[in-house]
Amino acid sequence: MRQVFAVMFLIVWAGVSAAVEPDEILSDPILEDRARLISQGLRCLQCRNESIDESNAGIARDLRLLVRARLLEGDSDTEVMDYVVARYGEYVLLRPNGLGINLVLWLAGPALFFVSLAGLIAVQRRSKRNETIDQLTEDEEKEIEKLLSS
Repeated sequence: MRQVFAVMFLIVWAGVSAAVEPDEILSDPILEDRARLISQGLRCLQCRNESIDESNAGIARDLRLLVRARLLEGDSDTEVMDYVVARYGEYVLLRPNGLGINLVLWLAGPALFFVSLAGLIAVQRRSKRNETIDQLTEDEEKEIEKLLSS
């Protein structure tokens, strides 16, 4: 029974382990930690919602190496992120910033919902007004009775 749990643990652990290869790891542990933090925030351009730290794709490896090279050149974390975003666009960020066009995109969904809700309420109120039937006048009632009796 213990062996089954050990095998299951190893299978699950293998699925969540990072794809960073041993030849990519920096000798300076502080720089390596910084590289890991940066690469966890960058999206693999080939995979869906997977960081470059988790991806085995070739482009992810290239990005990991690029991040480490920039750190070795002395760039700060912000400078590395800015460099990668300038080169690949904001799509490379797993958590894009909430400025510029991203703000419009984030607000478009709720705004469209509220506009649709206001439209539905307006249509419903208009249809309720049209449902009210005015009472017939005495002349109209006599006219109907005359038509029905003939």
